[in-house]
Amino acid sequence: MKLILMVVFVIQFIFCYTMQAQHPSGGEAYPELITHPEALKGFQDMRFGMFIHWGPVALRGTEIGWSRGKEVPIKEYDNLYKEFNPVLFNAEEWVKTAKDAGMKYLVITTKHHDGFCLWDSKYTEYDIMSTPYKKDILKELSEACKKQGIIFCAYYSIADWSHPHYATRYGGDKRAVEESDMSIYYQYMKNQLKELIDNYDPALIWFDGGWEDAYTHKMGMDLYAYLRALKPSILINNRVDKGLEGMTGKTKSRKKFAGDYETPEQRVGAFDIEYPWETCMTICKQWAWKPNDKMKPLKECIHTLLKATGGGGNFLFNVGPMADGRIEQRQIDRLKEMGDWLKVNEEAVYGTRGGPYKPTDYMVSTRKENKIYIHLLEKSKTNLKLPFPKGVKIKKAYLLDGTLSVSFNQNKEAVDININGLLPDNIATVLVLETNKPTNNIKVIERFNY
Repeated sequence: MKLILMVVFVIQFIFCYTMQAQHPSGGEAYPELITHPEALKGFQDMRFGMFIHWGPVALRGTEIGWSRGKEVPIKEYDNLYKEFNPVLFNAEEWVKTAKDAGMKYLVITTKHHDGFCLWDSKYTEYDIMSTPYKKDILKELSEACKKQGIIFCAYYSIADWSHPHYATRYGGDKRAVEESDMSIYYQYMKNQLKELIDNYDPALIWFDGGWEDAYTHKMGMDLYAYLRALKPSILINNRVDKGLEGMTGKTKSRKKFAGDYETPEQRVGAFDIEYPWETCMTICKQWAWKPNDKMKPLKECIHTLLKATGGGGNFLFNVGPMADGRIEQRQIDRLKEMGDWLKVNEEAVYGTRGGPYKPTDYMVSTRKENKIYIHLLEKSKTNLKLPFPKGVKIKKAYLLDGTLSVSFNQNKEAVDININGLLPDNIATVLVLETNKPTNNIKVIERFNY
């Protein structure tokens, strides 16, 4: 019995050590902190989420935060909240829009760089309760998420260009920096973040704005450790710290900086199935609502989701609601179209991991259990010749939607696949290869001819 217990202990130690080596998250100051494994798995299984950038700036239709002092004079921008009255806001409808799109989690800008807070915060008067609306947006939204089975998450900007003690100015702000005390602002952040966790229980904190000089690497690591102490299972993106790993394409110093996953922006991240990442992207051009903003076509939306998933990452897709609280109907319709595609092909997206084939312009692969899913992005491509690892046998090949027959011939090094007819889906047709072994153990296949 003692020998068995010792073996179990060794196995557990090796597992924990492996997790530490694979996903260090506390930075160089807290090497013992690793990403919560169950929370990370749940995050990666979801694959698709909704990002929401919203606030009083929607009254002007300019970019949130960044237009303060640029397109909109500072005094005018900072007083927009006095007019902000989104009487048509309906949390249930927002969450239903996300759910109908096939999204599994939702991230809302609780506070952007402009400093305005969408919740009832006892640490500032610059919040939703000081607007004519006077209702706690986050309370309604978090409760609607819980009711409809969507995971609620909170975006929070480290930068705060309106706070007197945030020691960086932007947009031509003429206030003297010398009068600011960053230590006071840092405590303000901690107080607000604890408030968010205590009152709304987000599964994830999505940080932004930490790149400015007023914020330090030490602050980033300490803030990460503080939040993990408040809620051990919480996930925190890499923008809590100064490294911006993944956003900049640099990955050599991951252990130095705090954060559970990387955040490439407005582009699909590089193929990486070892370290977690999430692409964030806008459905139109601007993060916040802009009238007549150009919207991405359906094909581009779905292909971006598939290339992110096939590359090993998640896809966080942003909408910007209007000043009256509604999401534009055309955006709702586009998201619903994505959801309709996912209803047919959800097996090949949710709960999968990227690979084994690296994504190309015409093909993406995902895998789960004993299946490889080949997402064919070009309608005319019905014949494939793919390298296949020795010892792994294909037992069955078929289209996920059940249309058309599929034949294949496998030899020692490759498989020839023929789909008998024109691919049925104008966006992406999913081919399923069932194998005799678990597919997650198959090594990445980097070079192949279609």
